[in-house]
Amino acid sequence: MAAAVATKTAWKLQEITAHSSNVSSLVLGKSSGRLLATGGDDCRVNIWSVNKPNCIMSLTGHTTPVESVKINTNEELIVAGSQSGSIRIWDLEAAKILRTLMGHKANICSLDFHPFGGFVASGSMDTNIKGHTQAVRCLRFSPDGKWLASSADDHTVKLWDLAAGKIMFEFTGHTGPVNVVEFHPNEYLLASGSSDRTVRFWDLEKFQVVSCIEEDVTPVKCVLFNPDGCCLYAGCHDTLRIYGWEPERCFDVVLVNWGKVADLSICNNQLIGVSFTQSTVSSFVVDLSRVAKCGSGLHGLMKEDEPPAQPLPVGSSLRRIYERPSTTCSKPQRVKHSSESERRSPSSDDDKDDKESTAEIQNPEDYKEIFQPKNSITRTPPRTSEPFPAPPEDEPTSSKEVSKPRQAADIQTPLPSQENPDPVQKPPIAASTPLPSAEPSVIPAARNEPIGLKASDFLPAMKNQNLMEIADEEAMSQIRKGHDTMCVVLTSRHKNLETVRAVWSTGDIKASHSFDSSNQCSTSVDSAVAINDLSVVVDLLNIVNQKASLWKLDLCTVILPQIEKLLQSKYESYVQTGCTSLKLILQRFLPLITDILAAPPSVGVDISREERLHKCRLCYKQLKNISNVIKNKSGLSGRHGSAFRELHLLMAVLE
Repeated sequence: MAAAVATKTAWKLQEITAHSSNVSSLVLGKSSGRLLATGGDDCRVNIWSVNKPNCIMSLTGHTTPVESVKINTNEELIVAGSQSGSIRIWDLEAAKILRTLMGHKANICSLDFHPFGGFVASGSMDTNIKGHTQAVRCLRFSPDGKWLASSADDHTVKLWDLAAGKIMFEFTGHTGPVNVVEFHPNEYLLASGSSDRTVRFWDLEKFQVVSCIEEDVTPVKCVLFNPDGCCLYAGCHDTLRIYGWEPERCFDVVLVNWGKVADLSICNNQLIGVSFTQSTVSSFVVDLSRVAKCGSGLHGLMKEDEPPAQPLPVGSSLRRIYERPSTTCSKPQRVKHSSESERRSPSSDDDKDDKESTAEIQNPEDYKEIFQPKNSITRTPPRTSEPFPAPPEDEPTSSKEVSKPRQAADIQTPLPSQENPDPVQKPPIAASTPLPSAEPSVIPAARNEPIGLKASDFLPAMKNQNLMEIADEEAMSQIRKGHDTMCVVLTSRHKNLETVRAVWSTGDIKASHSFDSSNQCSTSVDSAVAINDLSVVVDLLNIVNQKASLWKLDLCTVILPQIEKLLQSKYESYVQTGCTSLKLILQRFLPLITDILAAPPSVGVDISREERLHKCRLCYKQLKNISNVIKNKSGLSGRHGSAFRELHLLMAVLE
């Protein structure tokens, strides 16, 4: 008999380009673990089947970026909230919109479907769930549908009685924004995860904290109870942690390398996790049969003088159990509407930028397979879907963290942005676009790790590939390499900014004849340009862009050549600043420039007019040069492409 091939505990399943611009939200269907919905800055909601590269359906109608999405329990309805505060509900099987709801005045941050009734809860940055003072980040209905839990950036968790329409209790104790809350599937127990790097468990009978797990890890982004309620899965940066609460302990830690995980779902004894970076969405799988869900825990979360907790008999519970209402049909009733106006809430007239909502079926075969199966009783994604096959292990060593968290850095597991040659042939990763192997042409302003950074670069080379401890002094010496050089660069930048600031605050001979702040600004920009450091120009423009009154024609003649350089920079932040400045110039001065150039010559001598005409000609010439750059870059996808296309339209008068 052939020896059994060792398989991975956690692996990357898929990577797709989900939107033409940045992804702003995503959610997994909790029933099947196979349905994925993404919301983007392109104002669309896209529906995907996990591990398939093509979009099934694209839902339109929102006019601002989609900030939050949620799929109902039966995976038949989806709700999406936008940056403007509007909410739309679609029927996925009928491929049409059901309702458009208005009422919030700011970004929708959280949504949830009632488990039984036809209700949706929404939380926003306008804190319309009364009692919270900052953005409401998460909402969850209790399994029996009688309570609603909410968490917010104000560090609190609140429990609401839906029948009475009032708050039952406010849980305090977190010292940072509370990102997520989750009800235990059976018991009166609530878990909350926070940016303060803690997970807290709350007793919903006694209204007190049961336990608090504090570890030196990253902020907790999402949590999910095991279906039988035996443990809690916490999604942290690059790791999955499995917790128990009585007593508090960590059963296991699995290194997944999924970055900032956004949502979790369980199906076929596999945990599916999804994360996103810019326009890319990645999905990961953890084999739960290889994960410890009980025991004494990995690290010292248990008190030393406490005896190990005895496992509870099957079916027993320490707390009261939810009483779920009996339902004759798990399928929600369809709301029939005869017109678009009837679908809207009474206050939807406030949405001036509203447009018709549509459901574009982009993959008819997958759509019919998932949402319109031949056998109406068999809902898909199928309940009997097969588990995802696990790829073989790269090395004999396990991919799980063990007793020491620092060992995660020693495990030879490639980071998401790295390529690691592997003699073992791996199963292909489904992708809608080829994965780039080179550095991107534009370095993003926000990312999980610096481009090209490898943990091994900071550690001395080891001939022995076995995991081993290295001296702290040796590791620190490697990390300090280049530190002095970076300090010199930052010191020089700070010194240059101080010089520019001094010129701005005092003014030189050019500004001494006037106390106009715009003249001083122009002089300080001259000094910034003379320094010949684009980073200083960017820092200064980020301030000037906030006050449009500082912009004068003199300033444009100096800044436009620098904007041309910024638009061709490889740094995303430089490109963004350049686009913002150019847009301000076009909106404020392009009509003036074209009018002055088109005007007939004046009679007599007008020195001020001649100077203004000279500046307009200079600006026009510079704008013509920039328009060629804009035209070449307007075909890009994503946020930059949208910005360049907008600028191209504004500059159409130059052609």
